[in-house]
Amino acid sequence: MKMDDKKYIQELEAILSKCLAPIKDIPFPIAIKALSGCRVLSFDKNSSFDQELVGLMAKAAQIAGAKASNVGIYTDRPNEAGNKIEPFVKKALYELGIQADTPRAKSGRRKATGYPDIEITDKHGRTAYLECKTYNLRNIDTTQRAFYFSPSEDFKVAKDALHLMLSFQIEKQQREGITAYIPRHWRLYTLESLYVDIKHEFNQSNRKLYGSKSDPRALLAEGSL
Repeated sequence: MKMDDKKYIQELEAILSKCLAPIKDIPFPIAIKALSGCRVLSFDKNSSFDQELVGLMAKAAQIAGAKASNVGIYTDRPNEAGNKIEPFVKKALYELGIQADTPRAKSGRRKATGYPDIEITDKHGRTAYLECKTYNLRNIDTTQRAFYFSPSEDFKVAKDALHLMLSFQIEKQQREGITAYIPRHWRLYTLESLYVDIKHEFNQSNRKLYGSKSDPRALLAEGSL
């Protein structure tokens, strides 16, 4: 290898290293605008409409939490409890006259996976996006990842809207010998003042690992069982 080539590679490695370094404290509204082209609306504490929405959301949280506590949330993975509580929240919102659906993406398709969980339409026809989460008091002050979203060609945010998060504190409880997760408290947040971090990753598909686009020279051995 020529010295010029070696220097060039070293410079590329240095640039790539800088590009892949985590980027911290990006305002959530800027991230959403960059990914979707839509604005994150600010919650106005002086608005009667916004106050009405919060009041209804609080009632829905009480209804959903009580129902989930009575029934119990059963899952093998504690971090999936947030997904399990989502149907309780949707049902409670409907009972209060708020339309709560799986968000419709830019393409018009309804998408269940990814941020946000629920698209709300209130009595005045306004849209708000709601994310449902659970947390444990023991982990509340740790650096464990609790909130995330990823770029998508068909992102689920398709409207200018409020962005809210309803989080339930959960505790373990044994019911008939089975571990259940029980809501004990709830918190409703507006996400407009949230800051998020970007952590880059390298990835590859099954096709290029195992399938038609894989490198046959990489396979060293295989066998059937």
